[in-house]
Amino acid sequence: MATAPWPASATAGVLPESDWSHWTVILLKPDCLARDLTGPVLSMVSQHVRITAERTLYPSIGQIFAHYADILPLSAELGVDVPAELGRIYLGRQVTAVLGYGPGAAARLRAVLGPTDPADAGPATIRGRFGTDSLCKARSEGRLIDNLIHTSDHAAAVAGDLARWFGPHATALLIPPFPDPGGNP
Repeated sequence: MATAPWPASATAGVLPESDWSHWTVILLKPDCLARDLTGPVLSMVSQHVRITAERTLYPSIGQIFAHYADILPLSAELGVDVPAELGRIYLGRQVTAVLGYGPGAAARLRAVLGPTDPADAGPATIRGRFGTDSLCKARSEGRLIDNLIHTSDHAAAVAGDLARWFGPHATALLIPPFPDPGGNP
């Protein structure tokens, strides 16, 4: 697959300004679903943020390229045809998008995911507990790493992630849940 510009509609529809610091979008990647880890991974996620919406879908190439816009031009540096690899990983395979709510949601959840390379992630992290791939193995095989999960990089990225994975009218989902009497997020 050659690098091609993605449709404007993949990034259009970014939601209006809001206080995004309490929200994050979690993406369970195809390797997570293929290994039937949705339940265990979401169980760990829900210990840190309240899950308020969930959607399973087959992503379009526009969604995938918009999501990975930062690494699309890095094929030479990464030693892999990034657009082709993204197509191999995602096209025709399901992902689950989840909306999470809680104080400092994006930053808090990124710490729980662990480093991008599961081999470097501690056992208390999602990638450390469930990951089976490594950057070393992926590079030796000329492919991108399988690391189960993504969450919004920071609060400023949540609006775009929400529009991308839940659609342009997803603001209707931004209703903070009632506080948990047990003190959980």
